Amino acid sequence: MATLGPDKKGGKSSDQINVTDGALIPKKNNRHVLDSWKITFIGAIIILIVLLSGSETPYRQIFIVASKGIPITFEVTVFAIIGSVIIGLFCGLGQISQNKIVRMVSGVYVELIRGIPLLVQLIFIYYALGRFFQIEGVIAAIIALSICYGAYMGEIFRAGIQAIPKGQMEAAYALGMSRTQAMRKVILPQTVKIILPAIGNEFIAMLKDSSLVSVIALRDILRRGREYISRTFLSLETMLMVALIYLIITLILSRLVGMMEDRMKTHE
Repeated sequence: MATLGPDKKGGKSSDQINVTDGALIPKKNNRHVLDSWKITFIGAIIILIVLLSGSETPYRQIFIVASKGIPITFEVTVFAIIGSVIIGLFCGLGQISQNKIVRMVSGVYVELIRGIPLLVQLIFIYYALGRFFQIEGVIAAIIALSICYGAYMGEIFRAGIQAIPKGQMEAAYALGMSRTQAMRKVILPQTVKIILPAIGNEFIAMLKDSSLVSVIALRDILRRGREYISRTFLSLETMLMVALIYLIITLILSRLVGMMEDRMKTHE
């Protein structure tokens, strides 16, 4: 990675973008946030253990049934986050492109996708396009999540690129690099460090939004919980267990993202 020093024209690059409604990522230098994460995580684990320890409660069976949907939830989320990052990268580059048509197309995509609810996009891709193409539920879910979150990722990449001081690009030009080379070797590597927290939060938000895939009969965590409710009518107990599973997974992922961010900062 190439770093060409600070901006000679003044101003410092932002080292973090706070853009998301996802879970709070704990940081080592923020004791309040770290303590909040510990309290929430330990509390969730204690509640789970208490519920599972009862000899005559249905929670143990509910946990076994609902946890079988974890692989589907992770499969959809992981592939969708990869797809959305790829789409977001091209969309973000398109929004700062020197070509007016490319900028317009990228802007229309962002405004269009962000204006349509994810559930509507998911149903449209699965049912409407399913009339013309043989689309499986997992593929439809991955496509819908990738397209939806790609618009948000595009805004994250755009903001991250624009947060890099202009002097970096000018210095790259002075070294004889083309715009493409400067973007690939200088700007984007620095952008990744800036946008990592935002991408991590989007990943966590996507994990929760993946529960919507249950409407197209994918047997994820929520779908298996709903199936259990239809057999036993234990709606409150089942939804409580489903919520705990999502909460614990989300907290673990938020901690992993925080650790990844800290590691990247130590290698600067």
